[in-house]
Amino acid sequence: MSPEAQVQILDAPAIHRALQRIAHEIAERNENNAEVVLVGVQRGGVHLAHRLGDTLSQIWGRTVPVGRLDINMHRDDIHQQLAPRVHPTSIPFDVTGRTVILVDDVLFSGRTTRAALDALNDFGRPKRVQLAVLIDRGHRELPIKADFVGKNVPTALAERVNLTLKEDGGEDKVCLIKE
Repeated sequence: MSPEAQVQILDAPAIHRALQRIAHEIAERNENNAEVVLVGVQRGGVHLAHRLGDTLSQIWGRTVPVGRLDINMHRDDIHQQLAPRVHPTSIPFDVTGRTVILVDDVLFSGRTTRAALDALNDFGRPKRVQLAVLIDRGHRELPIKADFVGKNVPTALAERVNLTLKEDGGEDKVCLIKE
């Protein structure tokens, strides 16, 4: 790929600042912090949820439970895939009656969020669900809006947003890729 085809949107310090801001917004909007749990959507959302959990733990002075959710079997396009890549789901707490913050890396059509809401219902009935995303790139196909956004990045349909994180062996950065 040519260098012109990839533009860096966020570097490591910018990702850190965005997550710090999101954590403080979550803290401000959720006065009863004992009810708050985080659930990261596999894959990129899981690492972001852990980072937000660490920051919220510092803000609130208590450990914030963090889980991971695989949504692949709940996708509405599963029939179009030969074999979906399934990742582990681990929600080691009861979501019933809690405020669940769903965390994802990029919000695009809204279909992943819809699948996450369906998958989350398998684990109980939350009191409230809020959505936190690092990047909102627009182009919604469903009526879904994030409660907490790190950065709004208007994109063309022919573009892709690529997030790499140090937890996956890369460097923290978000790039816009023109295809």
